[in-house]
Amino acid sequence: MDKSMAKGLVIGGIATVVLGAGAVTGYQTISTPKTADVVAVKEVIENIVTPQERCDEVAVRHQAPVQDDKRVAGSVIGGLAGGLLGSQIGGGNGKTLATVAGAAAGGYAGNQVQKGMQERDAVVTKERRCRTVNEKSKQIVGYDVTYRLAGKEGVARTTFRPGPTLPVKDGQVVVTAPQAPAKS
Repeated sequence: MDKSMAKGLVIGGIATVVLGAGAVTGYQTISTPKTADVVAVKEVIENIVTPQERCDEVAVRHQAPVQDDKRVAGSVIGGLAGGLLGSQIGGGNGKTLATVAGAAAGGYAGNQVQKGMQERDAVVTKERRCRTVNEKSKQIVGYDVTYRLAGKEGVARTTFRPGPTLPVKDGQVVVTAPQAPAKS
């Protein structure tokens, strides 16, 4: 075997290996799926609680300001009325005693009547009252997607609702949202 024949065999062998490797890589590129079929999509829902302040105008009852806090007017009027009634009873020293007793009892009664009237005397005002109320809502936070890739089923969570297929890159399902084309 001469040298040129040996060189030809070596070069031919190398060319065969290079072309074979290129063919295998090309076949893998052609045979690798570009998409996975979507089998099912389930929404992932989260309960959201948002505090809200609610305010209302409320009628509030307050005791009216008291002009006569010692209730002198009630005591005096009651004492006069009681003394007048007491003077109508009996005669002599008994009449004086009845007048004094009537005045004392009437003074006490007038004082208590005025106290009751003052306690019931009220002023109604409007006040703003606020409270925190929790608003409850549901929010979709993602999608659990069942897909079929190369004859096998898998599940992935996406942030977007997929169409009938999911893109595949380097043999893996892409779960990020597709980018919108740039506007020029």
